[in-house]
Amino acid sequence: MKTALVPIFMFLSSALMATAWLGHLRFRDQIGFWTALGASWLLVLPEYVLNVAATRFGYGTYSGGQMASFHLAFGVICVALVSHFALGERISVVQMIGFGILAVGIVLITYRG
Repeated sequence: MKTALVPIFMFLSSALMATAWLGHLRFRDQIGFWTALGASWLLVLPEYVLNVAATRFGYGTYSGGQMASFHLAFGVICVALVSHFALGERISVVQMIGFGILAVGIVLITYRG
């Protein structure tokens, strides 16, 4: 159960963080800085709860380095997804290849052989 739940929590945490980082840019002409900052902080609190919960729950099943690797890899992927879906930016073939290499790296880091 932990082996699946921890990466799911980490992914959700990264999705919230990427949305907090970039989501407000979609409305940069409609809302001011302080409103964007407040909205971002509202997303960051549940993100942090998910992240801390995942690392505390997952430690022992995964090492700290493995969980940090999940967090970093999911962060990169979520930033690309938010950039694409919220901001309309294109994901190139080269970036897709990079995501594939990143996925292979995560498998190697978490491999228990």
